[in-house]
Amino acid sequence: MGDYIKVQDLEVYKEARKLSKFTWEIFNPMPWQDQKAMGFQFITSADSVGANIAEGYSRFHYLDKVKFYYISRASLSECCDHWLELLYERGKITETVFKERKNLQYVLGVKLNNFIRSTCQSKQKN
Repeated sequence: MGDYIKVQDLEVYKEARKLSKFTWEIFNPMPWQDQKAMGFQFITSADSVGANIAEGYSRFHYLDKVKFYYISRASLSECCDHWLELLYERGKITETVFKERKNLQYVLGVKLNNFIRSTCQSKQKN
């Protein structure tokens, strides 16, 4: 397949999968009521980050790609700026867990922004 890089080999995708894994670690021990009230949307938003990277990566046109990467970035914000913070405010996770996940959000956000930028710049070079 030449120089084709699989989505699973992209650093940004690996970080998104790490977010999903860590989110499930928070979700699994939750009582059913918390899972239903907050957990399912928390998980859905976390899993959406990697899913949209994968879907965008498989698109042909760079504008299609970037559209999905923007959705991925929005899902990251929903997951960490809304649900993670609510979980922390409501005492469902510890400060240590909260800070670790917020750090991952920062790292993933930087990688995602760089990925979006490089996708746009690759079009300008062609």
